[in-house]
Amino acid sequence: MTIFVFVGSLLGAMSLGMPIAFALLASGVALMLHLGNFDTQILAQNMLEGVNNYPLMAVPFFMLAGELMNAGGLSQRIVRVADAAVGHVRGGLGYVAIIAATVVASISGSAVADTAAVAALLIPMMRKAGYNVPRAAGLIAAGGIIAPVIPPSIAIVVFGVVAQISITKLFLAGIAPGAMMAFTLAATWYFCARKEMRSGKLAEVQPFSLRRLLQTLREGVWALVLPVVIIGGMKIGAFTPTEAAVVAVVYAMAIGRFVYGELKLRDLPSLIVTASKTSSTVLFLVACALVSAWLITIANIPAQVTTLLDPFIDNKILLMFVIMVLVIIVGTALDLMPTILIMTPILMPVITKAGIDPVYFGVMFVLNNAIGLLTPPVGTVLNVVAGTSRCSLDSVIGGVWPFLLSLTALMFLFVLFPQLILVPASWLR
Repeated sequence: MTIFVFVGSLLGAMSLGMPIAFALLASGVALMLHLGNFDTQILAQNMLEGVNNYPLMAVPFFMLAGELMNAGGLSQRIVRVADAAVGHVRGGLGYVAIIAATVVASISGSAVADTAAVAALLIPMMRKAGYNVPRAAGLIAAGGIIAPVIPPSIAIVVFGVVAQISITKLFLAGIAPGAMMAFTLAATWYFCARKEMRSGKLAEVQPFSLRRLLQTLREGVWALVLPVVIIGGMKIGAFTPTEAAVVAVVYAMAIGRFVYGELKLRDLPSLIVTASKTSSTVLFLVACALVSAWLITIANIPAQVTTLLDPFIDNKILLMFVIMVLVIIVGTALDLMPTILIMTPILMPVITKAGIDPVYFGVMFVLNNAIGLLTPPVGTVLNVVAGTSRCSLDSVIGGVWPFLLSLTALMFLFVLFPQLILVPASWLR
């Protein structure tokens, strides 16, 4: 009955058009009334305690770092380096998109912001070169979801806070699967691009120029160093993930202002306001979700879910398969952050009882929710790319399917072979 009250009130509030954050509060109030302990002071106290968390300070700083990176010219130079390196290959702009998406993801960690930046830079180039624009938009959308997996992922920060798992360990465990996602997209693009190459639709590409590559590397080296600074600093223990976010902001501001000269002081207030608006949305959502998380624990819902999943507890692979399918279904209706915030406190006791490595589960859970950004009808990243590329949402959905299927297959490969994540993570630690 308790599960029905929680799920029913949440879905009922969402069906009325209520924003996710307020729907979570409504489900929390419904649980309190059901348990007979309604108290507005408890609601307010849990909301404040939810966001009064040091690791969550990384969220606004990484958001601001992404804004500074785009305004300061770092993103453009990353694209130019990738174009000079592989742009001469037939279909090379697709590989440029994958490389750029991966490098940009390793700086800001926001799928929506990274996708918008790469799409704005590359879609016009790909359209001019004769690429199938919906297919190119689908590729860029798929590349954008590397950001929630590879450090410094904002989604991983939120998961680590809710699940009370080391964010540094989660960051390091996300590097290998993030890289494998990029390679998977490159392999899928190879087969997709061959059809266009055979049809002769693509324009002639410029020959490879070592001089151009060295020139773009010289200009872009400052941008390319930032991911090394962030990940390397956390690896050697020089700073925490939250401190890494501050370092990213200072670095991006200094390079954009004093090295590239594209970041103007008059732009800073608007960039700070933009990052603050996005961060406030995320943090308010976290505050409301942690009220529900506390009540979920009080109502003993995790134990009820564990009982439902008891038939699979002794088989870790089968349990992970069932959970991943469940998350895929939920991801078609909910965005990434709400799914993480709602399901983490419910699923973590199950994972603990089954003896599954929580860091491995965290990476898999975030990866699955990232794939949800590509699945209609919600598909936040799809909507961003559709708007940027001036294509209909239906055409972008048609273009993203090969990449969506290949990333889903990779995720289930991780289910069958957890060592693909655990072994590289142990090396990096």
